[in-house]
Amino acid sequence: MYRPNFCVECGERMTRQGWRAWLNSPFCVACGRRLGKMGWVKPIVVIALVAVSAFAAGRFFRPPNPPLIVQRAANSPLSDLPVSLTDGSRTTGPKETTATNPNVDVSKVDEPGYICGARTKKGTPCHRRVHVAGERCFQHKGLPAMVPLEKLVVKSK
Repeated sequence: MYRPNFCVECGERMTRQGWRAWLNSPFCVACGRRLGKMGWVKPIVVIALVAVSAFAAGRFFRPPNPPLIVQRAANSPLSDLPVSLTDGSRTTGPKETTATNPNVDVSKVDEPGYICGARTKKGTPCHRRVHVAGERCFQHKGLPAMVPLEKLVVKSK
């Protein structure tokens, strides 16, 4: 890398110490100040200050987030009472909710589940859940099943 030993303006021998040794300016310190060649720091500082102040103003004047509103369907089997984490008798099973809420359709709770059953890259049947027997998951649409339809039924607990 070329580093001049003498100033091109005044011809003075340039002695570089510390980080100035890496600068390739053809001017000495005195000529650089006089000619304004070392003035690259000021624009960078101004740009940084403008960027930081714009970011701070944007964060300050940003509207607050709207409140989080969780809505539930009118026919939801969940209770409107607050949940007690210390209560040991929490009801989470579908059979308990059907017993306490007569509005829940029992046929939907007792529906059997099905798996995709298409051949994966490993050569094993896909175990993703689907709604209808013979249907495939999003990844295996259009592929045939490896196992017969009777084995695609998932036994409920």
